[in-house]
Amino acid sequence: MTAEPMAISTAIAIGAETRAIGWPSVEAERTAAPDTRRSATATTYAIAKRLLDVIAAAGLMLVLLPALALIGAAIVLESGWPVFYRGTRVGRHGSRFTVLKFRSMRAGCDQTPHVAFVRGLMRGETPCALYKVTDDRRITRVGAFLRRSSLDELPQLWNVLRGEMTLVGPRPDVPYAVAEYAEWIRSRLEVKPGITGLWQVSGRSRLSLLEMYRLDQRYVANASLLLDLRIIWHTVPVVLGRDGAA
Repeated sequence: MTAEPMAISTAIAIGAETRAIGWPSVEAERTAAPDTRRSATATTYAIAKRLLDVIAAAGLMLVLLPALALIGAAIVLESGWPVFYRGTRVGRHGSRFTVLKFRSMRAGCDQTPHVAFVRGLMRGETPCALYKVTDDRRITRVGAFLRRSSLDELPQLWNVLRGEMTLVGPRPDVPYAVAEYAEWIRSRLEVKPGITGLWQVSGRSRLSLLEMYRLDQRYVANASLLLDLRIIWHTVPVVLGRDGAA
C-alpha cells in the first residue's frame, strides 16, 4: 500500500500496486456494457456470492469461537457489559438492519458527536475529510486495539449469515449519512454492504469520505466473483499489517 492516499482518479486506474492486484480501471468502466453486466451471469454471480458468504461466515465463526470468547471477556473486564454494540445501518435498496460489532466505546456514551461529525463531512462543513473522529475519548483501550486490528468487525459474520450483509461490499452506512447522500452516491445502495471491500484494501482511514464513496461506486459498477476473491485475498495482509487502520 502507498504511504499516503492517492487521488481517487489514479488510486485504482494507474497505481502500480493496484494494477498488479487487478482492480477495475476507469477505462474498463467506460467500455463495459450495462446489458452484459445485468445478464444471466448476474444470477450465477449472486448464487455463488451467497454460497461463499454462508460457507465462509459459518466456518470462520466456528474456528474463531475461542478468540471471540476471549475478546468478549476482555471487554467485560475493562468496561463491563454489554459485549456487543448494536447499531442501525442502511443496507441494500435502503433497507435498515441492526449491525453487530464488538463494543469499542464506553457503554451508553453519547452518539451526538459522531452524528454531528458525519453530517459535517457530508455537507462539506468539517475541515477533516477522513471518515473518523480523531482523538475520540469515548473509545476504550481494548476498543482501540480492536479497531486497529479490525477484530471489532468479526461479529458482523452473523449479519452475513442472516443475509443482511455480505463478505465483500460497500461499508454499511449510518442513516444520518445516507440522508445527506448526493444522487451519485446512492448507487452504493444497489448491493449489500460488506465486511470488507475496495475501501478496506485501498487505504482505509487514510482515504477521505468521498474517496471511499467513489471506490464503492466503482465496486458496484464492476462487481464480480473474481473481484470479490481478489479483495478477500488482499484483505488478509491489510488487516494483519493494520494498514490504514483508524
